[in-house]
Amino acid sequence: MHQYRSVFISDVHLGSADCQAEYLLDFLDNVRCETLYLVGDIIDLIAMQRRVHFPKSHQEVVQRLVRIAADGTRVIYVPGNHDEFLRNFCGQTLAGIQLLHKAVHTTADGRRFVVCHGDQFDQVVRCSPLLLLVGDRAHGLLLRLNRWFNLWRKLRKKPYWSLAAWVKTRIGQAKAFIQRFEMAALTAAERGQYDGYICGHIHSAGFRQGTGGLYCNDGDWVEHCTALVEGFDGSLDILHWSERPHIVESEPQRRRTPVPEWQPLPGQVAARASRH
Repeated sequence: MHQYRSVFISDVHLGSADCQAEYLLDFLDNVRCETLYLVGDIIDLIAMQRRVHFPKSHQEVVQRLVRIAADGTRVIYVPGNHDEFLRNFCGQTLAGIQLLHKAVHTTADGRRFVVCHGDQFDQVVRCSPLLLLVGDRAHGLLLRLNRWFNLWRKLRKKPYWSLAAWVKTRIGQAKAFIQRFEMAALTAAERGQYDGYICGHIHSAGFRQGTGGLYCNDGDWVEHCTALVEGFDGSLDILHWSERPHIVESEPQRRRTPVPEWQPLPGQVAARASRH
C-alpha cells in the first residue's frame, strides 16, 4: 500500500470507451491519502450525449470514490468542461464528496496552490484543447488505434504504453500549445499571489518552474494513467500507474533519493481485467 498526503487525478472520462478504468481501480485499491482531489472531467457527459458507454468497471470507479469518502478521506471534486453540469452543485456535498469551482491546497511545506481543471485557459492561449490540435476525428481514430495497440501488447504480456501520447509529442503545434497553457496557468497563480497552479485538461502531465511559481499538471486516465501525488514532506511527483507503476517525473529543484520502479501486487491488474 502506498501512502500519500494528497493525490490529484483528472480527465478520467468515465462514460467514454477510452477510459482506463481498470488501471484506475487498481490505483485506488493500492493508494491511500488524506485528501483526494478530482480535478475535472471525471465523468464525460459530452461523450455520453453521443453514445453511452458505462460498463461495470466505470460504475465501480464511482462506487469506489464514494466509499473512499465514506472511509474518512477528504474528497474534493472540481468539475471540468466535460462534467460542467456538476458546476451547478458547487458549494454542496454529494455522497460525502465536496464540490468546488476551485480549491486552494496548502502543501506540507507551506506552499499554496490553486487547484482548478484548467479549461478556462483555452481562451487565454487562443487555442482549442489539445485534442483539437489534431482534429476531433483524427484524435478519435488515434485513441481507437491506442486501444487496439494495447490489446495486442497485453496479449504479448507487455505493459501498457500510450501510442496516442507518443504521436502527439511529435506534433510541434501541440508542444507550442502546452507551453502557452503552462505560462497562462503560472501567470494566473502569480497574479493571485499563490505558489503555483495544479490542473489537468490537456492530457499532458508535467511540471514547469516559473519565476514566481510552479505549474503542475496531473495528466489523465485515457492516454497516460497518471496522478500527481504529494508526500508527507510536501514534495510533488507524477506517478504513472499500469502494470509497472513508477514515478515518471519529480518537481524541479528538489533533491531526493531516486525511487525504484514499483511492482503491482501479484495478478491484481490481470485479475481485474479478466472480470470485465
